[in-house]
Amino acid sequence: MPRPSNTEARREQIVAGLLKAMAERGYEGASVAEIAKAAGLSPGLVHYHFEDKQEILLTLVRSLASRARQRFTARVAKIPADDARGRVEAFVDAFLAMGPDADVAAVAGWVTISAEAIRQPEVRVAYEEAVRADLEQLEALVAAVVGRRRARPLAAGLFAAVQGYFVLSASAPGLVPPGSAAGTVKRMAAGLLEAAGPGARDDA
Repeated sequence: MPRPSNTEARREQIVAGLLKAMAERGYEGASVAEIAKAAGLSPGLVHYHFEDKQEILLTLVRSLASRARQRFTARVAKIPADDARGRVEAFVDAFLAMGPDADVAAVAGWVTISAEAIRQPEVRVAYEEAVRADLEQLEALVAAVVGRRRARPLAAGLFAAVQGYFVLSASAPGLVPPGSAAGTVKRMAAGLLEAAGPGARDDA
């Protein structure tokens, strides 16, 4: 794999700086100066690589979405292709499991991004694009268990539970027992898929 260019590395450093600054000060308080400080760079370098703070945020949206998909890819590679339910569980684990690749700062950042998506149309577009791709992937996984006609509402419900845990863990962490999120949503998934009926698939 080729090494990232200096420009790519600097941009990644700045995006990580925004994530860190948001965790401490929120998006409004994460000025370019604060982002630069968190990244260990000068404000001039931040301005050289990004037009403004919003461009950094839009890049962060894509970065966080990519990281979650990489976690899913790593987990699902260990699941047999014919284990459809196991692949649904791998999706939940990728987003919620507290393993060595868990990223608490990323979860908090995603909650901040969802709030900015309400305020900023450009952020909303990027956020919706990322969420749509993840939801479509989950829907395809669920469809492999219950069939296409039943998959959409079940996938939407499970995805809403994942997003709800993000909000709780970021805004009121004391309300969520540590390490409980993935197991709880996987049990929800098992119950919903089972309730869809024996053999479940409606379009096989």
